[in-house]
Amino acid sequence: MIVGIPRESFPGERRVALVPAAIPNLAKAGLEVAVEAGAGVEAGYADAEYVAKGAKIFPRRAEVFSAADIITQVLCYGSNDRTGEADLPLFHRDQVLVGFLRPFGSLQTVQDIAAKGVTSLSIELMPRTTRAQSMDALSSMATISGYKAVLIAADTLPKMFPMLTTAAGTITPARVLIIGCGVAGLQAIATARRLGAVVAAYDLRPAVKEQVQSLGARFVELDIQAKDAQDARGYATQQDEAFYRRQRELLGKVIAENDVVITAAVVPGKKSPILVTKEMAEGMAQGSVLVDLAAERGGNCELTQSGEKIVHNGVTIIGWFNLASTVPYHASQMYAKNLATFLQLLVREGKLQINTKDDIIRETLLTQGGEIVNARLRESFSLPPLATKEGA
Repeated sequence: MIVGIPRESFPGERRVALVPAAIPNLAKAGLEVAVEAGAGVEAGYADAEYVAKGAKIFPRRAEVFSAADIITQVLCYGSNDRTGEADLPLFHRDQVLVGFLRPFGSLQTVQDIAAKGVTSLSIELMPRTTRAQSMDALSSMATISGYKAVLIAADTLPKMFPMLTTAAGTITPARVLIIGCGVAGLQAIATARRLGAVVAAYDLRPAVKEQVQSLGARFVELDIQAKDAQDARGYATQQDEAFYRRQRELLGKVIAENDVVITAAVVPGKKSPILVTKEMAEGMAQGSVLVDLAAERGGNCELTQSGEKIVHNGVTIIGWFNLASTVPYHASQMYAKNLATFLQLLVREGKLQINTKDDIIRETLLTQGGEIVNARLRESFSLPPLATKEGA
């Protein structure tokens, strides 16, 4: 079987789905690799490095799609809403597509993929289990986003992060608040601490308190309790508006005490909850910075403009997204490791094995045989259950 690596086409995307170091392990599984010329250049991986590891370089994108049994991408059609649709005519029936597809974003894009007869697997639906941990690309990219968010904030803030004792006196450390302590939030805490800031963090899930404290941050406890704070997969669950209203009231004072606020509260498949209102942002001191890691899904701050950096009432609000692409070398390395491990589960001795009894395959499988087969997705879009075949 042949795995194809087309060049990423989303504007500004610098990552590549598989790096040269991943190719030998794929070869052991009976896979050959076809790479579009220049696919890894922006991430720091030259065509010659792929060739040295046994890959073949194809000059044109269409040739990669034509030759490949499996197409691997970072941003597939679905997550790539700018240029992804141009790939649809290049797919052929029974081809396999693996990557980020943002399945809950648009039913139409998933239906388009299904209509081409493509078997697609959405990497962001990877279950949060110990067995699937080595394939969890969403966590890998969130780690980079949390790290980069702090660097952006430190570069923007007109203060230094660490406490310094100098001939000119003592400089007090910056105060940083992290809201949302998933993978990105925890990495943001660790990075801000390494830079010397005084860090506090809040999450509606009490279970993360120990993790926050283990990183040297103070866990902010509010006089409010979430109902069923997390689901079986460990993700925060969506709360009602009454909860968020009370949460905003209590968070207002905490936010005003900090120089930097980084919000990373997302609910999978849902619009990001508003945690920082216009009034709360206006209560921050002049020169303060807010980095909204939930900007792509609407943002946690009422003032956030997706993809933009704005200044409101002296407070800088940054809504940039796809931050992992700004560290393309290591982001690609991490993504490729996750993807290669997943491919080794899907392909054994050169043969594709779509075994839906395996929870990893079952939960990530979106389309097959012209149908949307993912149960969570069908439920989310109110599609009728699929008729099951006898013995299936």
